Amino acid sequence: MRREFSEKELKERVKLNQKRLTDSYYQIESVFEDTEGWPGDKQGRALLAFVSHYKIDGTKIPCMEQMISCLNEKTNKDGYFGELASEMLNEQQLSGHSWYLRGLCEYYEQFKDKNILSILKSTVEHLYYPTQGRYKTYPIERGDDVGGVSGHVAKTVNGWKLSTDICCAFMSIDGLSHYYALTHDMRTKEILDEMITVFAGIDKIKVQAQTHCSLSAARGMLRMYRLENDKFYLEAARQIFELYLSNGMTYTNQNFNWWGKGDTWTEPCAVVDSLMVATELFKLTGDERWQTFAACIAHNGFASIQRANGGAGTDTTVSTTTHVLKMSSYEAPFCCTMRLAEGLWYIAEHLPVLYGTYSGTICKDENGCYRDGDFLYTELTEVMRPYVSDTEIQECDGIKLIPLLKWYRIEDEVLNNLEQRIIFTN
Repeated sequence: MRREFSEKELKERVKLNQKRLTDSYYQIESVFEDTEGWPGDKQGRALLAFVSHYKIDGTKIPCMEQMISCLNEKTNKDGYFGELASEMLNEQQLSGHSWYLRGLCEYYEQFKDKNILSILKSTVEHLYYPTQGRYKTYPIERGDDVGGVSGHVAKTVNGWKLSTDICCAFMSIDGLSHYYALTHDMRTKEILDEMITVFAGIDKIKVQAQTHCSLSAARGMLRMYRLENDKFYLEAARQIFELYLSNGMTYTNQNFNWWGKGDTWTEPCAVVDSLMVATELFKLTGDERWQTFAACIAHNGFASIQRANGGAGTDTTVSTTTHVLKMSSYEAPFCCTMRLAEGLWYIAEHLPVLYGTYSGTICKDENGCYRDGDFLYTELTEVMRPYVSDTEIQECDGIKLIPLLKWYRIEDEVLNNLEQRIIFTN
């Protein structure tokens, strides 16, 4: 049997996220304010979010066009944000501008504004072309770089300003590959090949790389494979996702924020990335294993990432050591709320693929979790009862179980104290 990702749920989520993106934090008076230390990041994610909603249902959030009209006055003389490029490479600036490239590319694809193409070309020429040949010098001996939900520059090594979001410089594979898709500029491809070769060779667990930037890089690699039909790109992306499945994904089909750092928190941005990578791998290879992972992410990983205010926040990392799913932070408005918009657009585009299969019988999986096919179950408690229909309740081992709750449907005062027990012992 199969259960669809319902259009009703999608519409509810989209409406809530659209409403959140009209709040003051995303209006023209504040949308150009930098997330501290991340020039181009908020601006790019915001523009990408606005265009994503336009692609979903034609909604034009007013700030989208207002941003476009202000770009020339808000950016530096070379068309991007922050300090002008120098010999010292700031990986947070490179990472942030990957989202700026993505937002501009998406806008250009929809509206064919030639001025946007000029801004894109200037940004790539002045910010990224000077980095050519430098990625092989990226420091991989990092020590103990401790970061929060939002990373910060921790140290300067070998001509690099390094972030606690380790390896975030390679996020740019995503934005640059999108630019290459529009322009087929061979110099961009040369930089991309250098970046992908270097990143593919980095031991991501050893350096404790951020899973979000790694999965975003994998999406860029898959974009290059679609463009070039070179299996080098497909294999590099596949290896990242295989590593993610074995070492980076929680039992709730979400992510550990970093590889190799144990229990930290999940990040909706990475959950969105993982859904897109799994689905693209399925589309490109036809291997139904990838469709299964995409379905699990859509139905379980997405269950808790959106809040009632329409934004997205972090959760606990359910694993062998953390058996309870609960909020880690209510919202990450500076990144995840905006990135959720692209995830919702992607789900809208792939509804026929994102179905989950089930048998009607719950059993324990290899991790000790209760599942029915692609659907993860949690123990029913009294606080959950108002949010569950009788038809959703099943029993196994004398325990009443329900599928993971959709947290966007739960009031904040309830969600603040809500815990879902996932792992059960015999």
